[in-house]
Amino acid sequence: MRRYAILAPGLFASRSAKTAHGVIAYAADTTVAVIDPSLAGKTVREAVPYLNSDAPIVADVAQALAFAPNAILVGVAPAGGALPPQWRSEIVKGLEAGLEVVSGLHQTLGDDLEFGAAAARGNGRIWDVRVPPPVPLFSGRAYGVKARVVLSVGSDCAVGKMTASLELARAARARGVDARFVATGQTGIMIAGSGIAIDRVISDFASGAAEQLVVENGDAQLLFVEGQGGINHPAFAPVTLALLFGSAPDALVLVHRAGRTHIEDYSTPLLGYRALIRTYEALCATVKPARVAGIALNTSALDEEEARHAIERARTETGLPADDVVRFGPHAFYGAMASSLATKTTSL
Repeated sequence: MRRYAILAPGLFASRSAKTAHGVIAYAADTTVAVIDPSLAGKTVREAVPYLNSDAPIVADVAQALAFAPNAILVGVAPAGGALPPQWRSEIVKGLEAGLEVVSGLHQTLGDDLEFGAAAARGNGRIWDVRVPPPVPLFSGRAYGVKARVVLSVGSDCAVGKMTASLELARAARARGVDARFVATGQTGIMIAGSGIAIDRVISDFASGAAEQLVVENGDAQLLFVEGQGGINHPAFAPVTLALLFGSAPDALVLVHRAGRTHIEDYSTPLLGYRALIRTYEALCATVKPARVAGIALNTSALDEEEARHAIERARTETGLPADDVVRFGPHAFYGAMASSLATKTTSL
């Protein structure tokens, strides 16, 4: 078990720290401190109340060591996936103190000479979570697994696909179902302890990587595969397609951040519910049919009345179950979809 000091200088209370927030909320590992000098002296609960953690926030690694961490987690994924230069000294201090550094950045810290030397001096180590194992081409083996596969698909990036999958797996287990969360991104891997970061796999092999994850977990009853990107995202649609075909889903859960109208950081308009459902289902229909079973809404930008209205609007517009699995819990939503998730589909 890791005892994390999470590195997120100046960003812990922002959406940029979704890696930090996800690990605190869902990982079995313990967070003993957060490093953010702009919030030093507060607790996690005071800075981000929904995380329900009383871990202290400190100014630097030196202060974090007082709480006996055995690992530093890089808790923010900056645009482009590179380590901010001003964070380097804190990484070095952690490695020299014998800690493991866990990073989900695209930049591989294990290849950095300065970090390698610091690790050697202090007997520290580095886990570059995003570096994928060798993976095969897609073979079709995913079509034959026992498990029913549910893939979360999104209207955009960063709308809550990982969270929806984690919460639905929890709800299924509460009903006695052998359900597993399958991680396909860096934060999910940190939470689950295993998985493959699909966005680092060579494109020809990305569907094979998704298939490998399904086959490895195919003895379960139900797999909730973490989705990535969005089908009309100008930059990240390819990874969405790799998961849509490679994981061979039997059902889809559409995830949307209520109130968002355009792809984040782009001027591309978001597709409406019906257009998204048609698009995702039409793509699946060409290879292995899968229907959207429900809509998981992220209503964190709305007050409760607005949230309930957005959920009801989604239900009315699509005729499908809809809910916010964080705000209102996953159990009613899972129950409304359970029959739709009980059927295996076959490839064409």
